[in-house]
Order: sequence, then C-alpha cells, then structure tokens
Amino acid sequence: MTAALANRREETFLHLAGELLVPLPEGGLWWPEQRLLVVSDLHLEKGSAYAARGQMLPPYDTGATLAVVERLSAQLMPQTIISLGDSFHDRAAELRLPEAYAERIRALTSAHDWIWVEGNHDPDPPAHLGGRAEKTVRLGPLVFRHEPEGEAGEVSGHLHPVAKVKGRGRNVRRRCFASDGARLVMPALGAFTGGLNVLDEAFGKVFPEGLTAFALGEGKVFVLSGGSLLGDVPRGAQWKL
Repeated sequence: MTAALANRREETFLHLAGELLVPLPEGGLWWPEQRLLVVSDLHLEKGSAYAARGQMLPPYDTGATLAVVERLSAQLMPQTIISLGDSFHDRAAELRLPEAYAERIRALTSAHDWIWVEGNHDPDPPAHLGGRAEKTVRLGPLVFRHEPEGEAGEVSGHLHPVAKVKGRGRNVRRRCFASDGARLVMPALGAFTGGLNVLDEAFGKVFPEGLTAFALGEGKVFVLSGGSLLGDVPRGAQWKL
C-alpha cells in the first residue's frame, strides 16, 4: 500500500491487464505505480443546463463534484489526473460556469498534469481552464478513452454503471466500477449523473463473458459477483404501456 493510501479506510484492489488498481469509494480510480488518478463523467454544469430548459435543479452540482476531486487530489497527491470524458455537460457549459468554479478548476489543472479526454458531450474542453485535451491516452498496458470499444486493457466511462443487489428488507442500488479483468468501465462521478444497470445489454457488449461489479459504499468499495446482481426489471417481466 502506498503512503497516499495509508490513512484511508479499508481498500479494495482490482487487477486490470496485469496492473494493480484501486477503485475508490468516491468514484475515482487510483493507479499507485503511475501516481495517476482517473475520474469520469463529471458533467459539470448539468444543473444549469436543466435550469435553462425550465427544470429548476439546485445549482450546486459543479461545486459538489469539484469538492470530491479536490479532496482526492489532496489525499493522494497524484502526478497526473485524467478526466475521462463528459467532464462538462454540454458545449455551452463554460459560458454558464461561475468564475469561482473556473478558478478551482484552474487550480487543479495547474497543480497536476491534467488530461481532458474527449467525450461525446464535450469534444472540445475549454482551453482557458488549463490542462490538455486528448482523444485517447495510452500508458503501459492500459488505454484510457471515453466510450468503451472492448479493447484489452481499456479503461472507459460513458455508460454510468450501477449495481443493484438485495439488501436487508430492500434492494440497494449503487454506482459501481464494472470489470472483467481485461477492461473496466468507470462510474460517473458527477453529482447529478444517473446510472445504467450493469445487467443492461449495453454492458453485455463490453463484457461478453460476464463482469464483476465494484460498488461504491460509505468509505469502502464492495465486490459483487454476477450472481448477486439484480436487474432493474425482474427477469421475465415485460413493460406495459
């Protein structure tokens, strides 16, 4: 265990393409050997995007999301941070971004080698916020991109995975990492982001042999085998109009 993790709670580890990675309960991914922190699908300014269309959500999602990244940055002191696409909710997000939040982003990008991976929501990250843009990042046996393509060693986002299991008296639904040991899909870290159940057919295309879910808990990541997972629609059920 690295010094950066020494003061954290019990850690969960996963292996991907032979590399040891740490899925964090906040939703980030830590690669100790490279001092690399990965976060995905921040969707900054999603609240203001909805407000502009008349759906008045509290305008605090960007601040809450940045606070998580800032906390992980302070705890782990990464050399590099990769924001794995859909960092901003839309192309006009920078026009709605309060200057106080812009300053916090610039503080992060100036303190680290910050890489904005291009997403489907934000192909052109704002240049004035610092960092550098890449479509794909390759580092050792791992490749980082926004949308999964099924390549061995791939770390991607985009699908916003969630796992559902039976709890004590009720079902529990949590954001999660999804992996088969060869490829990994990150959870969405954004405060207002929803999620797609890992039993959805979209994940079957990425993990044809099945997957393990690493569910985010309070201060801990829980490993869930495929047999314990529940779908959002009971098996055999059909939608009725």
